[in-house]
Amino acid sequence: MTESVQSPHYIGSSSRDAHLAVLACFLGWTLDAFDFFLVVFCLTAIGAEFGRNDKQIALSLSLTLAFRPVGAVIFGTLADRYGRRLPLILNLLFYSVMEVLSGLAPGYRSFLVLRALFGIGMGGQWGVGATLAMEKVSPRFRGVISGILQEGYAAGYLLAAVAYYFVFPHWGWRPLFYLGGSPALLTLLVQFGVKESRVWEQTRARNWDDWNRSLAQHWPTMIYLTLLMAMMNFSSHGTQDLFPTFLQRDWKLGPKDRAWITAISMTGAICGGLFFGRISDFVGRRKAMMIAFLLAALTIPLWAFSPTLAMLTVGAWVMQFMVQGAWGVIPAHITELSPDSVRGFLPGLAYQCGVLIAGTISYLQAAYATHTTYAHAMAMTMVTVFVVAIFVVFVGREKRGVEFGVVS
Repeated sequence: MTESVQSPHYIGSSSRDAHLAVLACFLGWTLDAFDFFLVVFCLTAIGAEFGRNDKQIALSLSLTLAFRPVGAVIFGTLADRYGRRLPLILNLLFYSVMEVLSGLAPGYRSFLVLRALFGIGMGGQWGVGATLAMEKVSPRFRGVISGILQEGYAAGYLLAAVAYYFVFPHWGWRPLFYLGGSPALLTLLVQFGVKESRVWEQTRARNWDDWNRSLAQHWPTMIYLTLLMAMMNFSSHGTQDLFPTFLQRDWKLGPKDRAWITAISMTGAICGGLFFGRISDFVGRRKAMMIAFLLAALTIPLWAFSPTLAMLTVGAWVMQFMVQGAWGVIPAHITELSPDSVRGFLPGLAYQCGVLIAGTISYLQAAYATHTTYAHAMAMTMVTVFVVAIFVVFVGREKRGVEFGVVS
């Protein structure tokens, strides 16, 4: 079911402020993803240094994802009660420190603890950032801006691939984490230049009781968004997290080959997010996502079982175009479904609870691959994910173009 709300009394924002907010949130999410995917690229190398196998290091990925809901609760609650800007600044500082410390981890257990703490920071970034950006842009362009914002994740993966290509062969995995922590501080310059959300100022809950009542009224929305985001995260992490390991184990490729193929696939992700985000402004959020998932399912043979490296690279590009194409709709879609008074909290928590559910995907795929090839393990899991994702999107609703902060 599609709903739309129109009003001439929408609380807008200046063009410069909106652009700056989108840039700030895009950079924050880009650097967040950059830091996360360093583990993906260095998984085998970290395991070799700590004396652990792929499955055990993949557990650090699951831990990062598992602790993201904690960050969503902390920073999302702060965002609804005290504004969007300050929680974002605190979040950037926190996850920057955790990333640098990850590179200093003396052993396996301390590395796991630091990646769990990093997950708290990662979990707080998306929900607050997406809410701030979506509250400032015009409803007419929310889809394309959604695509731009979400593909900060793919841009971060791309940057991680480039850094891995140039840094890892010469200096190993630890310097990558020092590099991953320092650039996040640069986004503070942008964050301090962004004004507070006028939508939040107009519609915020005046006390904790009001906020709790508003949250309690919308629990069905929370349940649906959590289920939706679980399928979204299954699709993303299931096609990305162990892809470099698949290239190493099944194709016997070295670090540079793994890096450039992954980098190419991320250009597809960025293009797909922009494309499907934009068309969702015309055909609707749900229809755009279902088309993307259907085409992703049809891409599985090319993505997993290509006979040549060239065809495999094309398959990786197309797969990420489709998967991240569906993701490009998400910032607009789930913020539109969330009420004004809890928009800082609800989308972020639903997102991260979905991550918690889907966080086992890399561990399960690695475990499955011990009995078969990575290609078969990834293909079988992903065809199931895409079919279920189409169904979940189909049974939901949307509020394409709803105007935030409407005042009567």
